[in-house]
Amino acid sequence: MKTLHVKNFTAFGEGQFGFSPGLNVIIGENGLGKTHLLKLPYAAMAVSAELGQNPHNSQPSKTLLQPRMAQKLVDVFRPESLGRMARRQQGRNRCEVRVGFDDSRWNMSFSFATNSKSEVKVERVPSKWLDKAPVFLPTRELLTIYPGFVSLYDSRHLEFEETWRDTCTLLGAPALRGPTTQKIARVLKPLEDEMGGQIVLDRNGRFYLKGAGIGSMEMSLVAEGHRKLAMLARLISTGSLLDKGCLFWDEPESNLNPKLIREVARAILHVCRNGVQVIVATHSLFFLRELEMLSKKEEFKGIGQQYFAIGRSNQGVVVDQGESVEEIEPLTMLDEELMQSDRFLEESTV
Repeated sequence: MKTLHVKNFTAFGEGQFGFSPGLNVIIGENGLGKTHLLKLPYAAMAVSAELGQNPHNSQPSKTLLQPRMAQKLVDVFRPESLGRMARRQQGRNRCEVRVGFDDSRWNMSFSFATNSKSEVKVERVPSKWLDKAPVFLPTRELLTIYPGFVSLYDSRHLEFEETWRDTCTLLGAPALRGPTTQKIARVLKPLEDEMGGQIVLDRNGRFYLKGAGIGSMEMSLVAEGHRKLAMLARLISTGSLLDKGCLFWDEPESNLNPKLIREVARAILHVCRNGVQVIVATHSLFFLRELEMLSKKEEFKGIGQQYFAIGRSNQGVVVDQGESVEEIEPLTMLDEELMQSDRFLEESTV
């Protein structure tokens, strides 16, 4: 994804985002819409990839795209109606979305009104479907809930976002074999070294961590940080995060201690280094600093970066962006953490 333009989307009045092909970090306090900025382009890209997988949908059209886009947005965001995702203002309003790519044949734009129940109007139809599905990782790991989740989701009404189902489907895909095996092994090595073993999907439909000294360990007994690394490892082995593609990850640092946050940050940069675009949302100063420090190391030099700071204003949520954290406006979230450090140092010297 190269660009995203939104107008009257949830809390955003209007915003234009230009993404790096490597690492992209959305920073902001809770409640400002960081997760929304991950889900919106994910939903659009997922629809294009899903429709393209059906051999009967060889040519993109409004007839195919409009109903599927509307349904995907509802399934991913879970609003009571589609119009609830348009920015609340007096009178009627219209949410407008444009998604741009390096290959302009994938470009698309669509809109919906505040009174829309489940209707999306597609203004620009791509001339080509996306050739690879995006990946969305929520704040929690999914390997422990994987057994039977997709079949249960498809047969029952569950109040889970469809991103969980999509990711579980990708996790369950067969591992790649053939000419790519050696490359996959090279990409997986740093992750497996961190975890202390390999991820295996057993015939019983459960994931295990297998390694020297630990034998076969069920995922529920593995540290949550290593489970998050395990999701990356599995998605690399199936080809979902290999060579190209796009990974959206919501608060990778969630529920992790500082040591595991460092490991996850390193894993993210390894994924970027191997040709995958990564877009993460965070409000952790520790995680942000870790990404900054690691990106300066020789092994990660050359990875393109873009940072987005979102904050409140009278016009709604506004966005500031730059190629480094120093280029964007300071955030209240970051200021508070820095001021706490200053207070701690002052009090410890009294």
